[in-house]
Amino acid sequence: MAGAPAIVRNGPAKFAGAPDTVEISIVMPCLNEADTLAVCIKKALAAIDEHGIRAEIIVADNGSTDGSQRIAESLGARVVPVAMRGYGSALMGGIEAARGRYILMGDADDSYDFGEVPKFLEKLREGYDMVQGCRLPAGGGTVMPGAMPGLHRWWGNPMFSALARHWFNVQVNDVYCGLRGFTKEFYTGLRQRCIGMEFATEMIIKGSLYGARIAEVPITLYPDGRLAHPPHLRTFRDGWRTLRFFLLYSPRWLFLIPGVALIVLGLAGYAIGLPGVRFRGIHFDVHTLLFASLAVICGYQSIVFAVLTKVFAISEDLLPPDPVLTRAFRVIKLETGLAVGAVAMVVGAYFLFDALAIWRATGFGDLQYAVTMRWVIPGVTLVALGFETILASFFLSLLGMRRR
Repeated sequence: MAGAPAIVRNGPAKFAGAPDTVEISIVMPCLNEADTLAVCIKKALAAIDEHGIRAEIIVADNGSTDGSQRIAESLGARVVPVAMRGYGSALMGGIEAARGRYILMGDADDSYDFGEVPKFLEKLREGYDMVQGCRLPAGGGTVMPGAMPGLHRWWGNPMFSALARHWFNVQVNDVYCGLRGFTKEFYTGLRQRCIGMEFATEMIIKGSLYGARIAEVPITLYPDGRLAHPPHLRTFRDGWRTLRFFLLYSPRWLFLIPGVALIVLGLAGYAIGLPGVRFRGIHFDVHTLLFASLAVICGYQSIVFAVLTKVFAISEDLLPPDPVLTRAFRVIKLETGLAVGAVAMVVGAYFLFDALAIWRATGFGDLQYAVTMRWVIPGVTLVALGFETILASFFLSLLGMRRR
C-alpha cells in the first residue's frame, strides 16, 4: 500500500524502516512495467543484501494498469502513486517520498543492472553530489548487442554528450544515462522543473552549472526486457526535445552568438555598401545597405534577447548568477540604457531630417536614391536600434526587481 512503511534492507534482515535507518533510496519510475519490474527489484535486493546496505526501494507508479503495483508490494517495495503523467513527474514523486540521504534512480525495464548499486553508493560516500552512469565505451561502459539502436549509440548520445560538455561544461561521456545516484540535498537545491524525459538532462546540466561535484562510473546496458509494449523513448521526438532544452538553457548559443555573427555581417555590409565599393565588376550599393541593416537589427534584437533571457533565468533559479552580468549591472543602469537609446535616436533622426532637407531642396520632386538612401537607411536603422534599447532597458529593469 502507498502509505505502508518502507521495507529497509540491512544485510539479510528485513524490517520496517524509519528515515534515519535508510542510507539510500532506490527509485524506479513505473508505467506498466509488469514484464520486468520484479527482475529489477530482485537485482536491487540482492545487491543490498550482499553488501549490507541500509536501503529502501520505491516504485513511483505513473498510473500502471498491468498490476505493476502488486508486483512491487509483493517484493517489499514501497509504491508511491504519481498522478501527473511524465517520466520527470514520476521521479519527482518518488524522490520526494524517499527517506534516504542518497537517491539512486533507474528505469524499470531491465536495461540497467541494479546490482551495480554499490559502485554508485561508494562514490556518493566519497562526497560526490552526483554519480552518473556511463554506458558508452568512451567512459568505460558496455552496450550489449541489441541494447541500443545504432543511431542512438553512434550519433545521438555522443553528439548530445559532446554538446553538453561544450556548452555547459558537463564532464561526463553519457549525458542520457538514466542510472544515476545523487544526494537528496543536491536534488532539492536544483529545484527541477521538467516533468518529461528532459528531467534527467536538466539535472545534470543544472548540476554542472551550479558547480556540483559529479563523478562517472562505467555500467553495462542490456536489451530492454519488456514484451507487452515498446520502449517509451521516441528517437526523433525526444531528440528534438533534448536539443530544444539545450537551447533554452543556453542563451549564449541560442541568442548571443547568432546575434553577434549577424551584427558582424551587417557591419561588414555597411563597410562596403556605404562607400559603394566595386569589386571585380560587382557594385555594392544601397541594396547592400538594406541587407546590412536587416542583419544589424536582427542581430541586435538577438543580443537583447540573450541578456533578457539570462536575467529571467537567473531570477527564476533556472541558471546560476553570472559574474559578468553582475559586474556589468553595477555600472549599467536604467538611465544608461535610456541615454544610449536616446542618443542613437537623435543621430538617426538627424540623418533622416538631412534626407528630408535634400528632398525639400528639390521641391519635393524626384530624388537620386543612390545618394539619399545612404542617409535614410542608417537613419532608420539607428532610430530603430535606439527605440529598441529604450524599451529593452525598461524591461530589463523590471526583470531585475527582486520579488518580495
